[in-house]
Amino acid sequence: MRVTRPVFAYTKKILDFYSQFNPSPLSIKQFIDFGLNACEKKSYMFLRKELPVRLANIMKEIALLPQQLLRQSSVAMVSQWYHKSFEEIINYEKIEPSGDTLKRFVGDLKLIRDRHSDVVQTMALGILELKEAQHGEIEPSTEAAIQYFLDRLYMSRISIRMLINQHTMLFGNTHPDPGKHIGCIDPTCNPSAVVRDAYDTARFLCDQYYFGAPALEIEEHNDLEADQPVRIIYVPSHLYHMLFELFKNSMRAVMERYEQDEENIPPIKVTIVRAKEDICVKMSDRGGGIPRSQMDLLFKYMYSTAPQPQKHVDHQSNTVPLAGYGYGLPISRLYARYFHGDLCLMSCEGYGTDALIYLKTLSDEANELLPIFNSSSKRFYEPYVPVRDWSSSNSKSRPQIII
Repeated sequence: MRVTRPVFAYTKKILDFYSQFNPSPLSIKQFIDFGLNACEKKSYMFLRKELPVRLANIMKEIALLPQQLLRQSSVAMVSQWYHKSFEEIINYEKIEPSGDTLKRFVGDLKLIRDRHSDVVQTMALGILELKEAQHGEIEPSTEAAIQYFLDRLYMSRISIRMLINQHTMLFGNTHPDPGKHIGCIDPTCNPSAVVRDAYDTARFLCDQYYFGAPALEIEEHNDLEADQPVRIIYVPSHLYHMLFELFKNSMRAVMERYEQDEENIPPIKVTIVRAKEDICVKMSDRGGGIPRSQMDLLFKYMYSTAPQPQKHVDHQSNTVPLAGYGYGLPISRLYARYFHGDLCLMSCEGYGTDALIYLKTLSDEANELLPIFNSSSKRFYEPYVPVRDWSSSNSKSRPQIII
């Protein structure tokens, strides 16, 4: 459908208006407190203001991307999705929360969530299209701008999905586990159970490809309550996403290193520790480790050790493959950092790798980490000449700031 000039001008004016505001980060404790006394009208009033702010902030940055990337069809498609979702949300700007309105709002939120379900894959296709158009030669300044943008785009996407999922699960009759979860948050999340779920899924895939898989060993240490199992207040699906990605990487490394010695495949060891400040989940494998020269590359979106997937994929399908894009680790780190945790890798080349997930122990300290569009963020999209500096291990990249 062709957008008329007056409608486009009005949308741009509203977009400029909402992009002036900073997103309002919430803590896990705030999500929990609201969910325990959930009021659909209050949630509606908050989301009809907050969602346009978060959408507008990232949409402003999409417009700053290098022109050669914006011209790619997949990137243009992502941009169109965001504009359509923004227009649908601002339709509620002045509508009072009647029963019919609240019901329609839940339905529209589900449509927006489904529309954006393939943003990661479609944006990845856009990068492949750019590489193809540039014959694989992308300038360091362009690559740095893309890395910076994708961190912020995907962090924004995580936050928007979190808000939408909380509202639709609390008020949309799609609750996964009534009586236990508060929206998508589990107040008594069992990390060991999530570890086993992620391991079982990864092992199934590993068995199919390698006809075997490393065993799993789990150990828990509760430094705050001795002899008590570790429990956390967290979003199980986020933890699962991180663990599943790490298990895939570890299993692949172990099975390929021991392909000639299948009788002595070492297990993957997971240690879960609850302390005063952080809950740490450490995954240790003996897959041979990673050369130190490659460590910085593992969190770059343009780097992958797996075969590249097919570029031409049906955008209407929800089965677009993710393996091969090299997005697993950087996006898993964003999930960890979203509530002020982190994901780090420590490797001993020739032996194995330790992956550590840090989560905040206290729910009131687990605040959303959100990208903010302002004048300082603009400069990361401007062309620059990389300067060599002996104190920098990677002089071709700007610092990756995602706040």
